[in-house]
Amino acid sequence: MAHILSKLIGWFDKPKPQKVPARTLSISIDETCASDWSQVQPALAEVLILNLQTKQYTFPELMEKMNKLKALIVINHGLRPSELNNLELLSSLSNLKRIRLERISVPSFGTLKNLKKLSLYMCNTRLAFEKGSILISDLFPNLEDLSMDYCKDMTALPNGVCDIISLKKLSITNCHKLSLLPQEIGKLENLELLSLISCTDLVELPDSIGRLSNLRLLDISNCISLSSLPEDFGNLCNLRNLDMTSCASCELPFSVVNLQNLKVTCDEKTAASWESFQSMISNLTIEVPHVEVNLNWLHANRS
Repeated sequence: MAHILSKLIGWFDKPKPQKVPARTLSISIDETCASDWSQVQPALAEVLILNLQTKQYTFPELMEKMNKLKALIVINHGLRPSELNNLELLSSLSNLKRIRLERISVPSFGTLKNLKKLSLYMCNTRLAFEKGSILISDLFPNLEDLSMDYCKDMTALPNGVCDIISLKKLSITNCHKLSLLPQEIGKLENLELLSLISCTDLVELPDSIGRLSNLRLLDISNCISLSSLPEDFGNLCNLRNLDMTSCASCELPFSVVNLQNLKVTCDEKTAASWESFQSMISNLTIEVPHVEVNLNWLHANRS
């Protein structure tokens, strides 16, 4: 009897489950299961990953206490964008430097004064950028890297993006409905990288692109509707890498003779256009990547 009593006392004396002080916190949420934060200490988390399978999700008030949070990743695993609400709570998180959203619809952003990198993949953000009462440059005053990939509602880059003078990298890729860039893009005086890969409806680059004096890399590969480069293109004095693969119909202005130490990656037809200027451009390198066609599948079918 004494032995049994001793076991019972030992069982009651077992320590209760402790909250986990995790630096990386991953939480999954669906329509039937609300997020359970009871066994974690979110105030200690530096990286938060939210995996959603819901039509919409609202950040809990608890988010305001995540003072050490440096990176936020929200991934919607559903087929349609999930609406993310209450982003204003993030405004108080002074250490938050990076945000990545996947398949998310964002009605509005909060003011993120210390955010350095914002990545949007298959997101709907037009309302947040265009309908908000706060200027985009006031929402992200210190943003250095903005990436938008497969954003179907992106038909034109919002003018306000051009007021984020701190931007060093701007990537708008696979946004097939994007047809225009704002003339104000020349205001991005610190921009070093501009990527417009596979923006197939983009018909022209604004003349002001020539004012991007710090631009070192420009990628317009697979911009098949681009008919010409602007006349002031030759003013890009620090441009070192230009990718024009599948831009055979894009005409080059004579001002490209002012460029120096430039490496152009392109297809054979575009290379022919650059070769006509090669004797006039100092240290011009033209590279046509060799594409290998694997026909092993054809022989396999025959056998």
